[in-house]
Amino acid sequence: MRRHKIPHTPVEVTELGFGASVIGNLYRVTAPAAAAAAVDTAWSAGIRYFDTAPHYGLGLSERRLGAALRDRPREQYVVSSKAGRLLVPNEHPQGVDDQGFVVRDDLRRQWDFSRDGILRSLDETLERTGLDRLDVVYLHDPDDHWRQAADEAMPALAELRDQGVIGAIGAGMNQSAMLARFLRESAADVVMLAGRYTLLDQSALDDVLPAAQECGKGVVAVGVFNSGLLSEDRPAEGMKYDYRDAPTDLVQRALAIAEVCERYGTTLPAAAIAFPRTHPAVVNVTLGMRTAEQVRRNVELHARRVPDGLWDELRAQGLIRADVPTTSQDDRVLGTRT
Repeated sequence: MRRHKIPHTPVEVTELGFGASVIGNLYRVTAPAAAAAAVDTAWSAGIRYFDTAPHYGLGLSERRLGAALRDRPREQYVVSSKAGRLLVPNEHPQGVDDQGFVVRDDLRRQWDFSRDGILRSLDETLERTGLDRLDVVYLHDPDDHWRQAADEAMPALAELRDQGVIGAIGAGMNQSAMLARFLRESAADVVMLAGRYTLLDQSALDDVLPAAQECGKGVVAVGVFNSGLLSEDRPAEGMKYDYRDAPTDLVQRALAIAEVCERYGTTLPAAAIAFPRTHPAVVNVTLGMRTAEQVRRNVELHARRVPDGLWDELRAQGLIRADVPTTSQDDRVLGTRT
């Protein structure tokens, strides 16, 4: 599987990444054996970039990912986690977490983008994962905390990066405008962009993607299925878009894109994975993977050749923006093949 280097850093990520949020019991329980099998299958398929966060299952994702990787050669893989939400004792537990993870709520999340909060968060992540270091650290959803994140958290991460403790630093969010600010106005090397550069939403072309190109920095694309609407060959009513029921007009647009995909000998989910990689700033697409079966399916979809003519046809029909780049996924020079 090809690797791409995060610009100006020592970190190389495989083109496809393993998103570990779902093995933190996102929306439903995942058995420990199934979570371990998912990581094992990803490893066998050549995936060497794994992303997690304290937020995911109140630390469960970090613990499970760390355990699954513990006996792997440390120099062969890259792990990213996030900071900005400390896990602290919950004085008033109700039994189950109220933020989408099926775990006990003995802990709760506490926003903290102070220098001390970031350092504490990283120490606790290393303890939960059992790892000796993190390769990439993102500030996690600092939407309402720009000033502290920019003035305290990012400089703290930059100091650790400059000391060689962390390989690359950045921020991860569901919006693109503030990510562009991090790229232009801070020491960030890379951003994790959720859902804003997909077959149904190319708004990142207005801010974060040109900022990454102009600053010589990288973008990791996540949420490429937009919560599920782009994950099946034939989208239908009742599917989710950005965590909510998809509006009818978006379902119809996704169906129209699917029909074009079929004419070009591919599928909607394969095109959804390939699409972000046509942009030269995107170094990786990371997908949430809960089971070995999901890993195998995603790896197979990622491996499919998506004809460049598909993008031309989608532009011509007004189904994607006219300014979407035309770079072939096989002709890019972002990194090395391994």
